[in-house]
Amino acid sequence: MSEQIPTIGRIVHYRLSAQDAEAIARRRTSGASIAERMNETPPAWPAGAQAHIGNSVAEGDTFPMLIVRVWGPVAESAVNGQVFLDSNDVFWATSRTVGEGPGTFSWPTRS
Repeated sequence: MSEQIPTIGRIVHYRLSAQDAEAIARRRTSGASIAERMNETPPAWPAGAQAHIGNSVAEGDTFPMLIVRVWGPVAESAVNGQVFLDSNDVFWATSRTVGEGPGTFSWPTRS
């Protein structure tokens, strides 16, 4: 089989880097933390505000990523994508390339 060329709309497998996991964890909160802040006077959490809540992530965790931009017409082209996390938020991964390590994407195997 020839090398696959990334195109908009394709779903690939993305492996989080340590920096990705840190950025995701930094912007998340918990239901208990929100409740505590809403009980303060005045409330420190605005009613109706969107919270990022989800399961923890770590370097090497793999999630589906939808390619939204491709930076070239070859198999090694960098891409931007929306990484679908196990949560109510997504992670925007920019200028990522195909590979085997953290911070790269790979093509799903076909069965």
